[in-house]
This record gives sequence, structure tokens and C-alpha cells, in this order.
Amino acid sequence: RSLIVLVVAVLALAGGAAIAVAAGGGGPTPPPKPLDQAIHDALAAATPDGVTARVTFTNKLFPSGALLGGQVGSALLSGASGRLWVTPDGRGRIELQSDAGDVQIVWNPTTLSIFDASSNTVYRVNLPEHSSPAGQDTPPTLAEIDTFLADLGVHWAVSAASPVNVGGQAAYSAQVSPKHDGGLLGSVELAWDAVHGTPLRAGVYAQGASSPALELAVTEISYGAVPSSDVDVTPPSTAKVVDLGTPSSGEQASNTPAVTGLAAVTAAADFPVVAPDTLVGLPRRDVRLVGGDTALVLYGQGLGGIALVERKPDAAASSGAMSSLPSVSLDGLTAHELATQLGTVLEWQSQGTGFVLAGSLPPAAAEAAARAVK
Repeated sequence: RSLIVLVVAVLALAGGAAIAVAAGGGGPTPPPKPLDQAIHDALAAATPDGVTARVTFTNKLFPSGALLGGQVGSALLSGASGRLWVTPDGRGRIELQSDAGDVQIVWNPTTLSIFDASSNTVYRVNLPEHSSPAGQDTPPTLAEIDTFLADLGVHWAVSAASPVNVGGQAAYSAQVSPKHDGGLLGSVELAWDAVHGTPLRAGVYAQGASSPALELAVTEISYGAVPSSDVDVTPPSTAKVVDLGTPSSGEQASNTPAVTGLAAVTAAADFPVVAPDTLVGLPRRDVRLVGGDTALVLYGQGLGGIALVERKPDAAASSGAMSSLPSVSLDGLTAHELATQLGTVLEWQSQGTGFVLAGSLPPAAAEAAARAVK
């Protein structure tokens, strides 16, 4: 489940609009503009009546053979091509087709669902509610955008707006990259239509990489009304439904006093909690109980930090999704490892506790951290 949700995150970079890959070739480009002006004009542009496009999703995040013995069971994990529809009222659908199995991503203002045909499973997420303050349709002023960019620039290097042609559309492109504590993340790039303000390109790059680890590309795009039948699609009635978040669980969590601090979490947990003072040089900065049965320990700051998740192991853990990943030795213990361009995840069990360690760091560093935990 976590792997599918991770890949879906890159689709959300476009904010529910169309994304396209820069052709890098012919076609008109817009006149040069300062970044703040280009952003202002995009936010002030009239919302299109709808967006229809053909898309290609490229996923280089996972190395060949890293998942399920090389038989990746989802178009989200192997890459695919398909179509996209978006309506101006916040509904949309992305249909991805590949030999690994088709995927339907459908969303509206309250819910995001992902139907994976290869497993006949629907993963459903309830989206957070947004307030509707007065004047919400008024675009921010240049001064407000300048303040935002200044705040962003404290931790991120922000490029100028570059006039480009993206998928046949005149567009502007910009890039942000972490100044420090960025882990393996190199940069995030976004391009948007100079006329409509619609995002046209989103790419996530690892450090030192010339091509994105994740990218969604529109090869054909048009603007116009989209029938409700194109975005209101339901999965088969026989599909298994996995609920990844409900309003009731959020309310319960908000009404439950937080258990924080190593001593309090150790006393409340029904398994041995392990939380060294440091991991690979990163200081421990937070320990808390999540969901009543899971300890979360955080090390370091920013994207370069480490998250250590601990809970009482169950019988299903040995046959879960991580069990099919390559195994590594942690000084006598066996762990399952997912190594990607943007980070590493390790899972293992030791002395009555199940561990998952994740961070935007290379496998050697993650394994060294795991050895310090065990």
C-alpha cells in the first residue's frame, strides 16, 4: 500500500491538473517574465472548462527486480501510458494502461481512489477538508508572492522562470532544490501553461541525475468541457477495498492525548521500544506513539532525516509486501530492503519488535542505521 501511495504523490504535484513533459523542441515560447509575475499571471488566469490529455507516466524510482521478484504488479510501479480528464469543479481521472496491469486514479474534492486491476483492489484516501475564506478567488498580489518566495528561499534554491515550449504549449518552467538536509533529492521541476496557468510538467530528480526519477507526461492536450461520465467512474463491485484514511479515525486521533517522549512511549507500548540517542550521526529529535500501537522515532531534520517505525510484530508481517524484497544481513538478522534513487526502506524483526526504517539516504547508510537499532 505504501509503495502505491508513494508513487501517487508525484501525480498530486500538479494539484489535480494536467501535467506534460517539455518537448525541448519547436513551438512558440512566451516572453521572458520575472518568476513572481509568471506565477501571479498563472494564478490569475481563467480556469479552463476542462482538460483532456494523453499521458505517459515514467517511473525510474525502483530498480529492476526490486519488487515482487521483478514482476511488478502495478502500472504505477512500472510506468505506463494512458489518458487524463479534469473538470473545473475539482474532479478528475487518470487511466494508466500497461502489461503490468491497468490503474484508474479518480478524485473529487473529498476522496482519492486508486483501482489496481492487477490485484483487483481499490485504495481509498479521504482528502482533508478545506475552508472557503472570503475572497478565495482573488489571486495573491505580487507582494504576497514575493513574501512566499522569500520564505521558500530560506531552505530551497529557487530558479528563475524560463520561457519554454511544453507539449506544444508556450510555458514557463522553474526548479527548486534543497539548500541543505535534502537527502538524496536533487530537485523538483514544474512548468505551467503561460496562457491558462495549468501545470504542464512535474518531475522529481535525484541528486546528480539528468533524468527524473518520477515523471508524468502529456503528449496531447486540449481544453474544453469534459463530460461527467469521463471522471465519475466506479471500480468493479468485486474489487477489494482498502481504506487508507477515514474522517472517523482522524477525529479519534485528535481527541486522544498524544503520548510523547521516550519514557512515556516505552511505558505505553506493549513491545520493547528501541530509540538510540543518535543514528549515523543524526540526533534523536522526537518519540511518539501513533495510533495507540506504533512508536515513531525521528532523527535529524528536513528531508535528510530518518524515520524509525516500531510495533509489535504479527503473523502477517512475514508474508507482507516487504517480504518479497531483496534481503540483507544486519549482523545476523535478516532484513528486507527497498533501495531507490530517492531513499531506502528496511524492514526487520528483533526481540519482540518489528522495525521499519526509512530515509532519503543510500542503502549503506540505512543499513548502518539499522544495525545501530537492532
